[in-house]
Amino acid sequence: MANVLETLRARGLFESATDEGLGHFLERPTAVYAGFDPTSDSLQVGNFVAIMGLAHFQRAGHRPVALVGGATGLIGDPSGKTAERVLLSPDQVEKNLAGIRENLSRFLDFEDRQAPARIVNNYDWIGRFTYLEFLREVGKHFRIGAMLGRESVRKRLESEAGLSYAEFSYQLIQAYDFLHLFDTEGVRVQIGGSDQWGNITAGIELIRRLRGGEAYGLTFPIVCDSSGQKFGKSEGNAIYLDARRTSYYDFYQFFIRTEDADVIRFLKIFTFLPLEEIAGLEQEMRRQPEARLPQRRLAEEVTRMVHGDRGLRIAEEASRVLFGGSIEGMSAEDLLAIFAHVPSAVICREEAIGSTVTELAVRAGLGRTKGEVRRLAQGGGLYWNGRRMTEPERHLGVGDFIEGRVAVLRAGKKQFHLIRLDG
Repeated sequence: MANVLETLRARGLFESATDEGLGHFLERPTAVYAGFDPTSDSLQVGNFVAIMGLAHFQRAGHRPVALVGGATGLIGDPSGKTAERVLLSPDQVEKNLAGIRENLSRFLDFEDRQAPARIVNNYDWIGRFTYLEFLREVGKHFRIGAMLGRESVRKRLESEAGLSYAEFSYQLIQAYDFLHLFDTEGVRVQIGGSDQWGNITAGIELIRRLRGGEAYGLTFPIVCDSSGQKFGKSEGNAIYLDARRTSYYDFYQFFIRTEDADVIRFLKIFTFLPLEEIAGLEQEMRRQPEARLPQRRLAEEVTRMVHGDRGLRIAEEASRVLFGGSIEGMSAEDLLAIFAHVPSAVICREEAIGSTVTELAVRAGLGRTKGEVRRLAQGGGLYWNGRRMTEPERHLGVGDFIEGRVAVLRAGKKQFHLIRLDG
């Protein structure tokens, strides 16, 4: 079997293990799990580390189990948080679970004959407990002193926000999750970010107490960029894996904008590219840093993994078009995907056909008044479907809309607006 710990270390995905014997234990196939919080209907790029960890384990012959916290999501994990999360309703959690299942299916092989991936929801077993049953079966095995000593708990207790009893109980539920998966799925290893260390060790201790069993934990580093910002944020906004939340273009551009100081490390962590190829890209970056070849390779690989070949093509086309390229020959569907993030207007077909360019430009929001649009055209800065518009009072026909459905307006070099015909 492939040495998964060696792979994780070489790629910057290993921080610590709960037992020095983990490497020897992993010489034989086992089941390994990671948890995902259902606070949204889409995972984010901040979840990539755990996803890639599970994927590396599967490639090494181990069976990955992705636990979606339907129960713990109703409470919220305090680890790494400075304030209590807004509690979700059961309906919100169920909706979010469906989106996360779809996200994970892009990375994990659920049809693998040797080590098929599994997705489980901890609400399926936690939800069956009454409060008193949980206290008797689980709570009595934990000591308050040890729970209070955990770093994530201590930090929150010292903060202004404090820590609610619900959040304080989170580690008991996650510990029981490990025990349940130990019993039902043969899981012997839990993986997670370094902020999960206390929750992971609580599960290992519960398994030892109640089953006399051997279990292990492995943590990944919390990935930050060279400025110290936690990976996965862009101007304060999360980058989602669902194209309805983050467009193909914005997703691709997030990785294109990676700093030189981070890109080689990110290639190791967030792609499966061979280390030899990454080393070659590092040499190319030293020779011609202005070409940004590693950034382009990173953006290509990650976008293809998440959105497939079509998503990558649309992202690349969007980058080309939005930086002055032609839209000639592109379909209406492609344009709708490319310009999903720009201002748009839906106009009734009967009203649009026969209107002037000036009238529709105002309705689309490209200009506040007809006079402003006319001046823009006179200055050579008005474009309709990529072509300079010198006749702003020309009446439009069906042929002026791509496939009779869509038109792209541009003011200057980078201000785009989209018109979609309805009806």
